[in-house]
Amino acid sequence: MSDMHNPVPASQAIIRTRDVWKSYDNGAIAVLNGIDLEIEPGHAVALCGPSGCGKSTLLHLVGGLDLPDRGTVTVKGEDLSKKRDMVHFLRHEIGFVFQLHNLIADLTMEENCLLPAIAAGRSRKAAKERLGQLAVQTGMQDRLHHRIQKLSGGERQRTAICRALMNEPSILLADEPTGSLDERTSGAVFELLLGLTRNQGVTLLMATHDRGLAQVCDRMIEMHDGRICEER
Repeated sequence: MSDMHNPVPASQAIIRTRDVWKSYDNGAIAVLNGIDLEIEPGHAVALCGPSGCGKSTLLHLVGGLDLPDRGTVTVKGEDLSKKRDMVHFLRHEIGFVFQLHNLIADLTMEENCLLPAIAAGRSRKAAKERLGQLAVQTGMQDRLHHRIQKLSGGERQRTAICRALMNEPSILLADEPTGSLDERTSGAVFELLLGLTRNQGVTLLMATHDRGLAQVCDRMIEMHDGRICEER
């Protein structure tokens, strides 16, 4: 069932897109074709669909990494196209978890996680306290001083989750967060991701090919050819 049939009141939606279109190569490659989406705070929502259907592009627009050709993307009541301090938004309101981690291989787990917190203005002491809590919650407390290149794929993704949650964002965007992991590790990382976001009241919007994982979320949205075609 489409969100448009049961719209969320404006005061309740933390993420809202209205008639969002996006293309590349001067319009030659159409990626999003009129996306209408509303997400309530604290919900876990999975975007499913084949490669090229627009899942990642939609995440980038919601995260302020790109702007739509037309239509509006509103986060916490603010139209992102009119937002002046996008750096503050990216550092404090949004957390990203990517399939390939985007971690710095030569730095330790601790160093990778402290960087965004200190850049956002946290003291080193406060950042270390926050990381200590997250490391325990993710089972990474014994890996704090290990370099990323020495960690397993599952440990790297747990590190990426810690880093994304360091600044206590209200929204976590995850792009195929378990796509590079084996089935067992994938399930464990996803369970951790879902548990952490729910316990901390974070809204999760995730792109995934794994419908088994997606079905555990509060909502599963199917995308095809840049459109939302089904929801359950």
